[in-house]
Amino acid sequence: MNNIEKDKNRTFRFKHNLGQNFLKDKNLLNAIVSDAGIVNGDYVLEIGAGAGALTEVLCQSVGTGRVVAVEIDKTLSCFLSPLMTKFHNFKLVFDDILKVPFDSITDWFDNKSFKVVANLPYYITTPIIFYLLESSLDIESITIMVQQEVADRIIASPNTKDYGAITPILKLYGTAKITRKVNKNLFTPVPKVDSAVVHLDINRREGINIAGVSKFIRNCFSMRRKTLSNNLLQTYQLSREVVEQCCKKANISPGVRAECLSVDDFINLYNCMTLYINH
Repeated sequence: MNNIEKDKNRTFRFKHNLGQNFLKDKNLLNAIVSDAGIVNGDYVLEIGAGAGALTEVLCQSVGTGRVVAVEIDKTLSCFLSPLMTKFHNFKLVFDDILKVPFDSITDWFDNKSFKVVANLPYYITTPIIFYLLESSLDIESITIMVQQEVADRIIASPNTKDYGAITPILKLYGTAKITRKVNKNLFTPVPKVDSAVVHLDINRREGINIAGVSKFIRNCFSMRRKTLSNNLLQTYQLSREVVEQCCKKANISPGVRAECLSVDDFINLYNCMTLYINH
């Protein structure tokens, strides 16, 4: 394992099981805050504060606002706790974000909307994104540092190898874009792959059952190499005639695969099938 030293009295040993890779480039830290659209007065939830380098820039940027950092690794207290003395607008919580009650997060921000900024390890990226999106939390935007391959999947277009269930599902909640690519050498320790910053503006689609459509999309991708009709037949135990009628009504060929459909295609098909699958 590698060691990182902030000064003679504080030494930290990286935990590979937590996917810890810390940013060390000041210009990049400022750029991430800019990509997130952080301004004076903002409330910000930072997930995975690490050694506090990004946390400090966030605290400086929100001014009269507030930064709440949730960090799972308590051994990072030697870096993070001093920031509570340095910044009056900073709150530190040692916990697993996936186990924090929504009511607690709401209380941290006085029932006001907030922005999320995070540097996420690969293994926990998708669970955290959907934990936030599927919650009742009043989130304005999510700006995350992820591995390049994850970023490519998030913004992929239909009929490409990177296009999977996560892409159209995220479109139900807002608009995602890659704001910058990040060379692996800007991290300590240096990871095996490059990363990217992804910004998601939250603008949930109105007039649709987002939870229902999201589950439907996952089911359509459940067996990726099978045709759309075969996935639907097996998942919902419907007759081929019903499936083909619904596809025809939605102007979709039953012989295509799920990766050929746009989010609007999935919504239309779901609406045509609600009579048969919501019971």
